[in-house]
Amino acid sequence: MNFVDTIDDRVPVRRALVSVFNKRGLDLLIPGLLRLNPSLSILSTGGSFVALQAILGPGAARHLRQVSDYTGQPEMQGGLVKTLDFKIYLALLSETYNPEHAADLARTGAEPIDLVVVNLYPFQETIARAGVTPEQARANIDIGGPCLLRAAAKNFLRVAVVVDPADYPALLSELEAGGGALSLGTRFRLAQKAFAATAEYDRAIAGYLGGLTGSQVAASYPNLKPGGGEA
Repeated sequence: MNFVDTIDDRVPVRRALVSVFNKRGLDLLIPGLLRLNPSLSILSTGGSFVALQAILGPGAARHLRQVSDYTGQPEMQGGLVKTLDFKIYLALLSETYNPEHAADLARTGAEPIDLVVVNLYPFQETIARAGVTPEQARANIDIGGPCLLRAAAKNFLRVAVVVDPADYPALLSELEAGGGALSLGTRFRLAQKAFAATAEYDRAIAGYLGGLTGSQVAASYPNLKPGGGEA
């Protein structure tokens, strides 16, 4: 376990990871980030990558990179595994003044990520729909997103995490006022919001699953087999 005593108040945003279900506001955020840092590098996945390509146009090749190209691992079918990779979490959790972390970054070719923009599969909205099945609810449980949010929020020492598109304008305003950097106070407030979001998300999942019976779950699978097969 590491205890840190030396950090930077203001941290410039040089590299971002963007993986969102709700793409509202990206057309404001991404051009704004690039205006403030024309050399910004962005990692992204799946539908977010496609949306960012459209926003960036001819500049996409310069600024945008698939997470799978960065990690060297393809996405799992169905997008089940996209960002759960050592190089991603090394890039999120490394501490600025830790020489062993710096050595790990150099050894793996990982690069520190300064900004994480993530929002989650709409589990709460899914279970609010009439007639939703346990399988439909299960499929909308986000795994990678909460992990990214928690890792980035834990390392508010140098990483900013944005879970709510409503925060994009304020983020850009501070970056503009701060010469492309975000303060510790802002990173901490964003971390508080990210942890609150993941806690609410998990409460919704636990509450929904806790209200189901085994027979209700089994009824979701018309081809339920007796077992013995391998995953």
